[in-house]
Formats: sequence, C-alpha cells, structure tokens
Amino acid sequence: MNNTANALLAIGASPAMIHSADEVEDFVAISQALVVNIGTLDSGLIAACKLAVMRASAVGVPWILDPVGAGATSYRRLAANVLSRLKPAVIRGNGSEILTLAQQAGEGRGVDSLHGAETALVAAQRLAKNTGAVVAVTGAVDYVTDGARIIAIHNGHRLMARVTGLGCSATAVIGAFLGVESNAFTATVAALTLFGVAGEIAAEQSPGPGTLQVALLDMLYTLKESIFSQRALVKPYFIE
Repeated sequence: MNNTANALLAIGASPAMIHSADEVEDFVAISQALVVNIGTLDSGLIAACKLAVMRASAVGVPWILDPVGAGATSYRRLAANVLSRLKPAVIRGNGSEILTLAQQAGEGRGVDSLHGAETALVAAQRLAKNTGAVVAVTGAVDYVTDGARIIAIHNGHRLMARVTGLGCSATAVIGAFLGVESNAFTATVAALTLFGVAGEIAAEQSPGPGTLQVALLDMLYTLKESIFSQRALVKPYFIE
C-alpha cells in the first residue's frame, strides 16, 4: 500500500487508501477514479469494495479491478468473479489471474503468475466481451484488449517481477489515468507504457530489487516526455 501510494504521488495523483465500509462511499463521491484491490482480502474488505463500486456506478466514477491472487483459493476466486461482474472500466491482472476470471484455470500460486501474459490473451478477450471492461494482462510483455483490439507494450524489465506490489502500483497508475482520460482503452495503454518505460530505465540503474523500488519512484517523478516518446514500444497485436 505504501509503494502504491508513493507511485501515485510521484505521477502527480492524490491517493486516499480507504478500507472502512463506514467511509468508502463518501470518498468515492469526491474522487475521480476508484481502484479496487483484493490483495488483503477479508469479509469486511469485500463489503467495503461492493459499497464503493455501487457508489462509483451511481455517481459516474470509473473504477478498475485488480483481482490479486484470484486463483489461490475458492474464496478469493468467488470474490474476484463477483466484482468483475459489477461493470469495472478496467481489469488488470497477471496471466493466471485473468485466466481464472475467464474460468480457464482454477489454480494460481498466490500473487505470482503461473501463466505468461500471452497464454491468457484469448481468455482476456472473452473476459472483456463478457464484462464490458478493458482487460490488461501484464507480464514480460503487457497486453491490453477491449475484446476486439489488442495492444502489446514491450516495455518494462524482468527485475520488476522481484518487487512485491509493483503490479498493484501499475493498477493504481491506470486508475489515476482513468481519472483524467475518459477512454478506458487509451488510459490503460498510456498508463502501462509509462510504468513500463519508467521501470526499465530504473532497472538499468539498479543492481537489485531494493534499489529498483526507489529508482522507479524517482523515474515516475522525473521522466521527461521526450525520453518517454523515444522509449515507448507500443504495437498492435494479432492472434493467429
């Protein structure tokens, strides 16, 4: 949570990390976007998530679902599936999480991905069509689909997988972009490209995951548009 909040601050967003069902509706009403992350799952959190999502729908606030570890347990799988049917603008997960939501796989290993992003593409397209959400599958290459189009983002670095919570941070950055860009597909591609470019530059400067965390925050804060444009590797992708 600390890393996620810091990533949002670094890009100029203003995060509020809210858990309580007693106040989530009020915070949603004064927010530009909602991020729902089930990483620290319990019955109280699920209740708060449902209240937040219903309030977001009522007041027109876009929201994104991060189904963390969706395949790890039946309880987590059910919670993720229920939330995915409540009209998120975006769903972001790793290959295993997206496969689970699309009911292609029933197992996952915690928040790690047992399946690469590319193996989940057909499932991601189906999930997008069934839920109406833009679906982002993140991994060595990130893929974004609305059920028809697929965009591949070839930015990032393998060292990023060694830092817990960077997937959650990527989800939150997408949420921030949803707050200023009404097209969910455009917002998702732009956010993941920014996160990937910042991550790969940070990794080039870092000997290990500890320094990567700090370097990534610095890069999110200092990255110039000219460097971003030079480094961005975004291409249409077609399933054969």
